[in-house]
Amino acid sequence: MKTNFHNPQMGLPTKNFSLLSLSISLISITIDSTSVDYTNLVYKGCADQKFPEPSEVYTQTLKALFDSLISQSQTHNFYKTTSGSGQSAITGLFQCRGDLSTKDCSNCVNKLPETSNKVCGNTLAARVQLSGCYLRYEIEGFRTVSGTEMLFKFCGSSQVSESGFVEKRENAFQSVESGVQNSSGFYAASYESVFVLGQCEGDLGSGECGECVKSALQRAQVECGNSISAQVYLQMCYISYRYYPNGAPNDAKTSSSPGSKQDTQKTVAIVVGGVAAVGFGFICILFARTAMKKSDIKFRRSDDY
Repeated sequence: MKTNFHNPQMGLPTKNFSLLSLSISLISITIDSTSVDYTNLVYKGCADQKFPEPSEVYTQTLKALFDSLISQSQTHNFYKTTSGSGQSAITGLFQCRGDLSTKDCSNCVNKLPETSNKVCGNTLAARVQLSGCYLRYEIEGFRTVSGTEMLFKFCGSSQVSESGFVEKRENAFQSVESGVQNSSGFYAASYESVFVLGQCEGDLGSGECGECVKSALQRAQVECGNSISAQVYLQMCYISYRYYPNGAPNDAKTSSSPGSKQDTQKTVAIVVGGVAAVGFGFICILFARTAMKKSDIKFRRSDDY
């Protein structure tokens, strides 16, 4: 039976409502690697519940939030703010990939509200990840998951059997783990034929950032094995790597973006279901291979079944 966490007196979500109850949908995109569009949708996470009625105050507050984020994207790579007050307040943020220019960042962020409205509508909380930036917002009282909760992973379909690959990748992983702590939360480099990138949410401390990236790297090893490439998105950070047997090209950052045509992709999403207070969850895992086509897959809580 589906459980709704609403306050019958206020018509508002209670503090027990959690980001774990988001429905996660994935859209796998195959594009020409020589012309990456940073506004391509990677994945979305939408709360099942819509704004309570009357919803006008919430929709107006959300629009004000979006307008503020768009305005700030002209001068910031990361920005977090709250619009509205009381129980109708909505907190949101955007972050661009650390190597995007100010213009590309602004263009990417300008696409986020439109995409969020299209794929999620007026939900209590949403997360929209594009290739070059992401947005997340939640209504007052909406409890988010742990910063190291895995939201999405993307594994290259090819497995590398070449001698020395694991050692080269491990060295690259060590470089990005330390790099993000010394480079304001973003690090990208080619290391022994392995291009690696890591980024943390803008307000995460240096030590926490290193731990988050370390967790994402461990996830990549466990979940993707010796895949030629992988991207792992956690709540507060993400990592990406790609192995180039003949050496990383100059455009490695571009060609390693999610959705690059260089991979026949294997896309996986994991969402932990159930009420957090119960102390146990149900994990749904679904694999989708893409061959120049899009797939839209919905994951729901275990108590929805």
